[in-house]
Amino acid sequence: MIWSAGFCLPVIRDREVYMITSLSNKTVKEIAALSQKGKERHKKDVFVAEGIKMFQEAPLERVCGVYVSCSAEQEILKLCGEKLAGISYEVVSDDVFAKMSDTKTPQGILCLVKQFHYDLTFLMERGIKKQLLFVVLEDMQDPGNLGTIFRTAEAVGANGIIMSSRTVDVYNPKTIRSTMGSIYRVPFVYVDDLSAAIKVLQAEDVCVYAAHLNGHVFYEAADYRKSTAFLIGNEGNGLRKETAACADALLKIPMEGRVESLNAAVASSVLLYEAYRQRRV
Repeated sequence: MIWSAGFCLPVIRDREVYMITSLSNKTVKEIAALSQKGKERHKKDVFVAEGIKMFQEAPLERVCGVYVSCSAEQEILKLCGEKLAGISYEVVSDDVFAKMSDTKTPQGILCLVKQFHYDLTFLMERGIKKQLLFVVLEDMQDPGNLGTIFRTAEAVGANGIIMSSRTVDVYNPKTIRSTMGSIYRVPFVYVDDLSAAIKVLQAEDVCVYAAHLNGHVFYEAADYRKSTAFLIGNEGNGLRKETAACADALLKIPMEGRVESLNAAVASSVLLYEAYRQRRV
């Protein structure tokens, strides 16, 4: 092994590659910043996808950098060798990978992926026009909740997710991990005016239902076989009054005991799967 100016030169797969070992390396600092700062992700128009599954499912044409930790390289090659065969990747020392990583127990691989850009028109044009399905989120703040909603949306075949501009960054590393790959397949948009976006849906005959504690319709009583959108509010405060007022109907999910409300991701799942159930009958 040859050492030189912060890099060591190991022999791997019968070829020589530079391994980054310096914590002050420019690339290392940039990737760490991408994991920590939304402004940096927006500026560079990329996001960090960490872990074996997230790398395996990443669209190859959108991957613009792959980094593997030294100690995990051989295992990564066993699990991801076929995909890595067509990609040039960087090997980094374990302490460098730990600095770039956003997890406590990293799997030893992360990649940089070009961000997605959709608009409301694109979402409206997907699927069968008379049976569209959307989730509309207002000011959701928990990255894990958002990621779970992406997974559920994909599972039920939803056409997309519409989010207020104050909703947590979908490219937050915690959100990305929680999507378990659905971020690559479920289109989404952020909108500055959620009420206006709701009106666009309604103009296209999409019935908008709001999950609300004051709902007067039990969720299983509504008909979701037509085009439907579910409006879900902030985890702590729920929907704003003016936003809830835009809905065609307020839905209530019955609860026993002293529970006052369901987790936002759970409520979304209940509603989405009821729509899925009705459409499968």
